[in-house]
Amino acid sequence: MEKKLLNSPQHSEENTDSVVAEMFLNNSIKEFKREKLRKEIDQTLQDGNKDLFLKLTEELKKIS
Repeated sequence: MEKKLLNSPQHSEENTDSVVAEMFLNNSIKEFKREKLRKEIDQTLQDGNKDLFLKLTEELKKIS
């Protein structure tokens, strides 16, 4: 029967892959939110909605 150690290179490689995948996913979600906010900001400019424009630009600053 094969014994696997918790700190074996294989386990470490799996953790690294998991961390990289999570970083990629988080970055993708963040970029999606930024793009969505930019589109909403463009729409507020077209609509002349200053209050919503200010609110959305503050949100964009927070996630950038």
